[in-house]
Amino acid sequence: MLLSAMFSLALLTAVTITAQGTPPQNPQNPPPAQPPARSDQVIRRAIDVVTTDVVVRDNAGQFVADLKKEDFDVYEDGVKQEVVSFVLTHGGRTYNQIVPAAPKQREGIILPPARPTNDAAGRIFIIFVDDLHLDFRNTGRIRDLFKKISTELVHEGDMFSVVSTGPSSIEIPLNYDRRRLDEAMKKIAGNALKPQELLEAPEGADGPAELKYRAHVAFSTAYDMLKGLEQVHNRRKAFIYISNGYDFNPFADSRQKAVNERFARLTQTGEDGTSGDVNPFSQVGNRFAEADLVAELAELTRQANRANASLYTIDPRGLVGGPDLDEKIDMVEWQKYITATQNSLRTLADLTGGIAVVSTNDFSKALKRIDAETSDYYIVGYYSSNPDPLKKRRKIEVKISSRKGLNLFHRSEYRLRPPDKPIGR
Repeated sequence: MLLSAMFSLALLTAVTITAQGTPPQNPQNPPPAQPPARSDQVIRRAIDVVTTDVVVRDNAGQFVADLKKEDFDVYEDGVKQEVVSFVLTHGGRTYNQIVPAAPKQREGIILPPARPTNDAAGRIFIIFVDDLHLDFRNTGRIRDLFKKISTELVHEGDMFSVVSTGPSSIEIPLNYDRRRLDEAMKKIAGNALKPQELLEAPEGADGPAELKYRAHVAFSTAYDMLKGLEQVHNRRKAFIYISNGYDFNPFADSRQKAVNERFARLTQTGEDGTSGDVNPFSQVGNRFAEADLVAELAELTRQANRANASLYTIDPRGLVGGPDLDEKIDMVEWQKYITATQNSLRTLADLTGGIAVVSTNDFSKALKRIDAETSDYYIVGYYSSNPDPLKKRRKIEVKISSRKGLNLFHRSEYRLRPPDKPIGR
């Protein structure tokens, strides 16, 4: 602050002198010589601790809770890092909290680390209800799932937030009042596009415009929530992502057939009702649909990894059969659509250290696993000593060399934050 004030005063003085004109100099009294510019100017930079959650289980699937800081070997891009922070949370209670010391710097001033608060117990759940991609006919199942989350996953002392993407209009900030979960449950209603609506939707160069718009709304909302979680440290952050998943080019053959039929009705000739040729320029679909979806999912998972948050994706459809009888969808296309949407949820979970709950009706079993993974874990942190400080993508590998036969689950990479820009641009 002092340097900033002095710099501002010097800048203001220089501007004033320039505006008033340079004062006359007396040749008999030359101005004193200015000291030469220093070459050892102090360059200050902010250094953050890189943290990652680590779940350690033995071959029987039991959490291993007796490990110490010295047992963990952390590597970034193959370079071993010094573990400076260590937290064990077992059964929802925090133990062995080691706060990192200030990094060793030759130059600059580093403020001391903030004192840990007493409110470090419990977990943080972000419950993301993507009602723009939830079927209305499954509203009852969705509310039943939400009730299970309220009673079997979120416990006293856990912080939670609930946000929806569509007309359910749910926006509950982080709080401890579990009664607000019941408030949110009553408002949930699916609002996804029906297959018939996709067939009849106007086509653009990138497929159905409404479809991609809805996906962008969902991804942008989730991205902003994950960005806010970057400010939370040394607590397990679980992002419960409730959605049917995404497919940017669904039912391509059926959509093409529907477009051809519409064009044929517009170009009928003769009294016998025979139709003209199919317009060769009316081909629908988007050949880059899969690549576009992968790119947007990757952007979302990168932000989740920067926030050290695990995405637990849940498809409330459960075991999916065939389409409704009133839907004009081929069974093969329907199965491709279900597979594509479920794979998008698997991608979000796999790349962030979470799990995907798809193709199952036993939500209680899945919620118990999520409860266990968010109650028993380690958090290890380090100051990055990456040999290439400009490298954006950093791979993380955690090993335990002191003991054999253990299974470790943690995020595999993170990326440095890019300049702020709207997602999908």
